[in-house]
Formats: sequence, C-alpha cells, structure tokens
Amino acid sequence: MPPTLASLVHHSALKLTVRAGGERLDTPVRWVHASELTDPVPYMEGGELLLITALKLDAEDAEAMRRYVKRLVGAGVAGLGFAVGVHYEETPKALVDAAEGEGLPLLEVPRRTPFLAISKAVSAAIAADQYRAVTAGFAAQRELTKQALSDGPEGLLTALASQVDGWAALYDASGAVVATAPEWAGRRAARITADVERLRERAAPASSVVGGGGAGDGEGGDGGDGSGEDRVELHSLGTGRRARAALAVGTAAALGTAERYAVHSAIALLTLTTERSRSLYAAEQRIGAAVLRMLLAGQPDHARGVAGDLYGGLLDAPYRMILAEAASASAGRARARAGDTDTDPDGGGAAVSAEAAAVLAEAGGDLVGGLGEVVESAAARSGEAVLVVPDGERLVVLAADRGAVVAACAQYAEAVGGARSGSEQTGDEDELVVGISAPAGPIAAGAAYKQAEQALSVARRRGRVLVEHEDLAAGSVVPLLADDAVRAFADGLLRPLYEHDATGRGDLVASLRAWLSRHGQWDAAAADLGVHRHTLRYRMRRVEEILGRSLDDPDVRMELWLALKTTASAE
Repeated sequence: MPPTLASLVHHSALKLTVRAGGERLDTPVRWVHASELTDPVPYMEGGELLLITALKLDAEDAEAMRRYVKRLVGAGVAGLGFAVGVHYEETPKALVDAAEGEGLPLLEVPRRTPFLAISKAVSAAIAADQYRAVTAGFAAQRELTKQALSDGPEGLLTALASQVDGWAALYDASGAVVATAPEWAGRRAARITADVERLRERAAPASSVVGGGGAGDGEGGDGGDGSGEDRVELHSLGTGRRARAALAVGTAAALGTAERYAVHSAIALLTLTTERSRSLYAAEQRIGAAVLRMLLAGQPDHARGVAGDLYGGLLDAPYRMILAEAASASAGRARARAGDTDTDPDGGGAAVSAEAAAVLAEAGGDLVGGLGEVVESAAARSGEAVLVVPDGERLVVLAADRGAVVAACAQYAEAVGGARSGSEQTGDEDELVVGISAPAGPIAAGAAYKQAEQALSVARRRGRVLVEHEDLAAGSVVPLLADDAVRAFADGLLRPLYEHDATGRGDLVASLRAWLSRHGQWDAAAADLGVHRHTLRYRMRRVEEILGRSLDDPDVRMELWLALKTTASAE
C-alpha cells in the first residue's frame, strides 16, 4: 500500500511528532511538497504532505491560521509538516488549534530533520509500493494464466475474484451471463446486463464504471443476493469492431495498482480464449461447409468422418435445417426463378424502424450476420453443438431440434418482426427472412434443406420474418397465392366476366362462384342464388362462351376457383 502519515511518524530516522489530527494518520501520502507561499493551494493536486517553516506566515495569528488551514483542507492536502527551530522554536498554538478544528493532521518536524529526508522517505515508499504492485501483478498474471489453461474461463474468473477481493463475471456476445465467481455473484452480475448491452454498443475496446464505492457485502453480507452497491468495472473483450464478450469486475473500492494489473491480464487472457483466430475460424467454416455438402449429397457417414468430434452428436440426433437471408436477396432469387429482373416499384418490405434500434445495434445493420452471432452465442451458453455455414448471401444453420439454438433463432426473428411492424415501407434491404425445416435425421438432410427453402419462400411471400415448414400444412393454400403474378393471372382470366356483369346483362361471376362452391350441383347452387336452375345453366353456358373454356375440364374449374379466391382475398 502507498505510504501514509502514520508510516512517516513511525519512521525512526525522521523523528516526527503529531501535534494535531492524530485520528487521521492513516491518510495516504501521494507526494511531499515544500512551499512558503501564503496561498499554495493553486499549486496543489491533493494528497500531498505540505512542509512549511512559516517564513511568510504569521503562524501566531489565530484567524489567519484558520483561513490558511481551511484552504489546505479544501484542496485535499493529506497533512501539514511544520519545521521548528527555524522561525519558531515550537509549533504555534494558533496553528495547532486551527489544524485540530479542521481535522488536518499536523506533524512537527525537528530542526535536525531536513525536508529532503522526508521527501526521500516518501519517494522510496512509493517506489517500493509500485515494485510490490508490479511483482504482485506478475504473480497474478502467472496464476491467471495457469487457471485459464487448466480450468478455462471459469477458473480464470475464480482466480481474478480472489486477486481483487471481489467478484467477476463473463458475458457473451448477446450480453447474457456465461460464468461468475464466486457463485453468489450470479444475481449481482445479472442486474447489470443493461449496462453490458450499452457497453457493447460502443466501438471496442471500451470500458465503463457502474455503481459507487460503498462497502462490499461479501458472501455473507446480504444473504448472497448482493443488495449492497459495488463499484463495477465493465470491459469489452475482442479484437473486432464489435465486442464478442464482456468482463465485469466488482469491488468495494477503486482498484489498486496490483489489482489493475490482474484485471488487464484477465482481459488479455479472456480475449485469447473467446476470440478465435481468423485462420482457425476459417478452417472450421470450411469443414462445416464440407460436412453440409456431404449431408445434402446423402453421405451422412462421410460427413461424420469429416466432422469428427467437432459437432458432437448433432449429426445423429433429430435436427432442424434453418435458412436465412436478406429479403432483398430472397426476392432477387425469386425473380430470377420467374425470369423477371425488374425491381418491384412498391418495395414490398418495411425497413426496420427506430423500434429495431437494439436489434440493428447488435447486428450493425446486417441482420443475417446478427442471426449467426445469436445462434452461436446460444449454442455456447447451452453447450449445444451447432453447424453454421455462410453460403453467399444465405446463412445455413443445422441445430438440434427443440434446443436453445432454435429457440434463440425464433426470439431473434420475433424481435426483428416486432421492430418491422408500424414502420414505413422504404425498401427491404434491411429485412430478414428465415425458413425452418421440420425435424429430420441424418439421412434426410436434403429433404430438410428443401423444406427450409419452401418455408423461406413462404416467409418472403407472406411478408413474415420466420416460417416453419410444419406450419405450412395448417391454414389455407390461398395466402400462398398472394403474389402479383398470380393476381395478374386471376384478373386477366376473370376480366371478361366482370366486364359482362358491368353492363347489367347478368351476374356471371357470382353465379360461377356459387356453382363451383357447390361442386356443380345445379339445384343447390341455384337455391343459393335465388334463381331457377335453368337460369343458372344458361349463365354457365354464357361463361363457357365468353371465356372459350369448358367447365367440364377439371383443370379449368380449378383455375377459375383459385382465380375467384385470389380476387376475393385482394378485395
């Protein structure tokens, strides 16, 4: 610890005597300064031991001494040293009374003790303290490294909490608590997740301080729920533009030099453990892409052989195939399949508004990339294996059925969908569409991929963020026809009938709808219309004549029925 007034008083070579403020001798001394100015305050920083001989002071003037001492206390001076035997044979009573009144430690310096000796003593003590701090810092670094290598991040946090006499917590890329030390710090760490999220919105590296410096409550101070207020330092971890994790360190007071060394060492070690090298990450992605290609090619055994233990039991258990891409890419792919390269003039999507600020802050505007980070974070927290393969503008994810990854994907899509609602339609460049297959086994990867593509297509057509293939069988097929090309076909097919009805020469459209809904039963359809069955027969002949198509053809009846349903839904 740094030198204190008490350590100077107990220094045998200095022979200092306490004349006032004896109850505050534990005050640390940052430096020693000698000044004979009547007002040295402008040249003080606080924490100094001020040495004087009262060359220019009337030390026997009680009022002058009260003003002088009061200004020193206001400047944060640690103590006052008064040399006797120079201008005064003993410390003046006015100065002693003023120091006692303000609670300022007053030390009497004998004539045989030069001010330089006091300065050297303080300087040597500060240097020794710094050396001890550096030595302790190196020892802490060795211990933290040892724990990180043997027990991973959890062991490192335990060692760090011991070094700083407090607690430590590690957060993942999503801001969720991954590990804490000691165990009782879990609830305390969970309370500052909002502060962690704000930290992660800043460019890395970043740090902040939360809370005050009140006395810590320790493990037994509050039953373990951490009701006392700690001083918590937050540090981002990672080398990229966005933090991949965050470290929280809670202590009862500000960190000392040795503790600061320990925290910086922990930051470096945790960065190494949480930030994989680019070459390793690229290699894993190439393996993942190869495994996915083998699965889609119907070669699950070869896929297992290549994957080894990288994906655990993921390839043997029921899994879901997840496909995600930007709506603009998805729409472009659909237009390419349809042979239409024109851009939809209406945009067809809603840009994520201010309500999505949190989501866009996490993803940096790249919602597909943000989804990849979310599922990887969920897998890391839950211990699940996950296969994530970027495929051009598309993201392919293989995740355990009913696992944390699938749930995290659904929650992310819900957040994006909630942000999308109510926003103005200004284009779909920031949109996200996700398709999820039904549960599948290792020999059905190709079918699962096709199901995910189908769900992705439906999500795009329906303007939804996420669609599961299992949901496609529920409801009606009519919403799937909500496409401009289908509507154009329906309008073109039925236009002659609408034009006929507009002249007032009959109600062919309503008659055709009633007849088709009754499966061609004349009496039932005529009753629905309130006309004679012969009238209905005449109208159906007119429909055939106007359209040039036979209602005996089941394909014609199907096309007319779907056209009627499509136009009805548009209305």
